[in-house]
Amino acid sequence: MTVPNTAPDTSIPNSALALGLAGVLPFAWGALTDMNPELHGWAVRNFGARFAGQDVLIFYGSVILSFMSGVLWGFAARAEGRTATIGFTLSVIPALWTFFFVGGGEDRATWALIIGFLGLLGLDYGFARFGLAPPWWMNIRTLLTSLVVGCLTLGLIF
Repeated sequence: MTVPNTAPDTSIPNSALALGLAGVLPFAWGALTDMNPELHGWAVRNFGARFAGQDVLIFYGSVILSFMSGVLWGFAARAEGRTATIGFTLSVIPALWTFFFVGGGEDRATWALIIGFLGLLGLDYGFARFGLAPPWWMNIRTLLTSLVVGCLTLGLIF
């Protein structure tokens, strides 16, 4: 006799994985143009300074960290009562963090983003633990956060 598998499917949907990895490309571009002075110069000449090195890492990182507040808000909307109130309150933290702490020079802004994305991972865990996120959420968030924090760290090193 076989026992049916009642565990939730934690495999990341292909579309979510592809789009999530595509969202990492600007971070990778920022890190690559930070590590390679020739590529950095080419990017600045052809696209402008905002699209190279730490500038792209900080600008895009700020956009994505703020965007993730909206994702968490959507998860909070699935809850009711006190859980919804807590979820809505927590969901605005990444956007407020970005507004108040990302700035003050490249290194400070990059550190603020690294801390912000790691904090976001903690919030992701909380939303997943309360059953507000899909069962595969932590798998994709752990992967994407690792890649993003890695790219941001390279921006600090080079």
